[in-house]
Amino acid sequence: MFFFLGNFSAILIGITLGLFGAGGSILSIPIMVYLMGINPLLSTSYSLFIVGFSSIIGVVKYYNQNLVDVKLAALFGIPSLLTVFAIREFLLPALPNILFEIRGYIVSKDLAVMLMFSVLMMIASLSMIRSYKMLKNIKLSTDRVRYLPTIIQGLIVGFFSGIVGSGGGFLIIPALVLLCKLPMKKAVGTSLLIIAVNSIIGFTIDLSNDVFFDWKFLFSFTSFAVVGIVIGNKLTAKISGDKLRPFFGWFVLLMGIYVIFKELIQY
Repeated sequence: MFFFLGNFSAILIGITLGLFGAGGSILSIPIMVYLMGINPLLSTSYSLFIVGFSSIIGVVKYYNQNLVDVKLAALFGIPSLLTVFAIREFLLPALPNILFEIRGYIVSKDLAVMLMFSVLMMIASLSMIRSYKMLKNIKLSTDRVRYLPTIIQGLIVGFFSGIVGSGGGFLIIPALVLLCKLPMKKAVGTSLLIIAVNSIIGFTIDLSNDVFFDWKFLFSFTSFAVVGIVIGNKLTAKISGDKLRPFFGWFVLLMGIYVIFKELIQY
């Protein structure tokens, strides 16, 4: 039963990436933690691999249609990548398992990761519900790219990617439209490239730190996620991701609330 649910969930993750160009890790981490029973920190590593590899598959379609801006991906992605590297290589390994205690209430590293992830889910949900409606009506101009805000946004995305194993697509896409003046479709393709590089590098760092991985599970789950992203890419020709995005946003918001409730009750 869990095998079937896990594979179905992996396909759903891929479909989300294919339709929206983001959102894979929003689903992958809760699925692995609550459905598959995997440790939260290990789930962040798995998420980096699954979302990174799936994004590589997804970005091919956009690149072939000239919908990937490699230069802007570098401008946004390099600060983000450096932040991911610093966090996965130095910060996370240095943090103790028990961070602190308040009146007998223990705050562990796992709890902190899941609570931070729930915050990211809520930010992503608001982006899906509200920001995308606004972005569709933005008139693109020939103004110069706002370099400093773009770099700062890259650092913020890198922070979330490094801590919770999230690609941060729903933070990247609005930034590419607002700060870099990219059309929506090109922002989605460029976002997938940034997510792919950040995620794969983050996973490689964990690999070099001798983190134990269940490779059989990881390759199986990722294979089904790739099937999902192929399906998602096909669906974009028939279904408007813009119409589905607000509904998915409300789902993510409810899931974020559930994560907070579950973790606080559990501890």
